[in-house]
Amino acid sequence: MRKLMLSGGLIAGAALTAALAGLSAQADPFDAEDVEEWQEEYMTVVADGRAAFTDPSLGTNGVVCAQCHPNGTNVHPETYPKYQQQLGRVVVLAEMVNWCIENPLEGEPLALDDPRMVAIQAYVAHERRGVELAPGKH
Repeated sequence: MRKLMLSGGLIAGAALTAALAGLSAQADPFDAEDVEEWQEEYMTVVADGRAAFTDPSLGTNGVVCAQCHPNGTNVHPETYPKYQQQLGRVVVLAEMVNWCIENPLEGEPLALDDPRMVAIQAYVAHERRGVELAPGKH
């Protein structure tokens, strides 16, 4: 009986998919000026990330991110999510950023939506632009 129900569910799901396939999703329209504005905003956030990377106020001991990771080196955002030995589990980049803030910098972790956290991730990703994604790589 269970096999029959699963089979019926699959058929119904396929029928719904086929019916919806005729509907096309469309993104909001945008133009070159929009793209330029968005790129400027992105680069502002990247610059904020560079500033956060050299800001001793992220911690309490005067250590800054750039001391271990000059110009965002050895962060490898393209490899996340991945297993991090320091945390004993698979994590996203923001969790590792917080580990570094809490441990080497002896600071308080940032909320994932904190503008500084977003900026730090934008900065290190920007520094690695063009590098192929490789989640899980060590």
